[in-house]
Amino acid sequence: MATSTKVLVDTSDGSEAITSETLRKTGLGLAAIATGAAMIAFIGSWSAAQIVADGGSGTDVATLAIWTFGLTTLAFGTTKLGIASILLAIRRRVLARVESVKFALPQLMPQTATGGGRALGEYDSDFGPAVATQRAPAPLPIHQLAGLMWLPMLAMAAMALFVGFILALVAAGNVATDPQLAVSHRAWVQGLQFLGEGFALAGISFLLARILAALRSGGGEVQQGLGLTVETLRMPVTAKAFVVLMMAGLMVEIVQFIAYAVVAGLTDPTQIVVAFSWLGPLREFGLGLLLSGIVLALATIARALDFQTARIVQIITRGQ
Repeated sequence: MATSTKVLVDTSDGSEAITSETLRKTGLGLAAIATGAAMIAFIGSWSAAQIVADGGSGTDVATLAIWTFGLTTLAFGTTKLGIASILLAIRRRVLARVESVKFALPQLMPQTATGGGRALGEYDSDFGPAVATQRAPAPLPIHQLAGLMWLPMLAMAAMALFVGFILALVAAGNVATDPQLAVSHRAWVQGLQFLGEGFALAGISFLLARILAALRSGGGEVQQGLGLTVETLRMPVTAKAFVVLMMAGLMVEIVQFIAYAVVAGLTDPTQIVVAFSWLGPLREFGLGLLLSGIVLALATIARALDFQTARIVQIITRGQ
């Protein structure tokens, strides 16, 4: 099988063959678009500040504040979609790396193995608890879930962010004519767009889980194909915490969306102000949980790569 990194190695999920380079360029393009949108939003916010300094109309300030918020949040979400595209490219590179190792490793192994082989069962490696088996490990539940959910999460994120931005434009147009309706729309905008942000980070988290799955299964396939004992890291604490934080953060974002939907139906100005004051920190807390989980996922990927590098060196030097 060709091992070029410019081809899609795995199309088992039914996707079309998209090159890693195309995904990389798509991610960079989305990041550039997001940067441009954020700059426009910044200019709008600067204009609002100038209006306030000049003692201008509060209506004009509120109008600018609403649509710049929607555009800024859309820009953040677009950047996350760009990150997701880059992660898809990285996963394809990982799969290509597995094929390359399958091809090259047999030629680098010594003809005769030295030393005793690893006994089957659990053991403590230099990188944490590991297990030695005869066959490549089966996918973990989180890996199976990630394969099903990464695309729906990103699709829902894109829809929520875009619809929220359209509502922000509608709300901005209603500030002067129907302030109460504008407040209601503003609540929907914040709840919907931050739900989209949560979905985007969840999609990124699932893509990281797919990268971990590719490393785990690929490493097992290489060792099994060579007729060696398959050594695999146990799911580390960082990976378990990553799953917990991802799920908790996503639940918080769903809760904040429901709460904003309730606020959209309120008419008491005091209740609305009170709700906005605590819902802002809540939605940010949810995003913080998701981002913390992503940090742990990246740390887990680094550990898995270290483990596999050490295993490859062992195979080359000892032939087992």
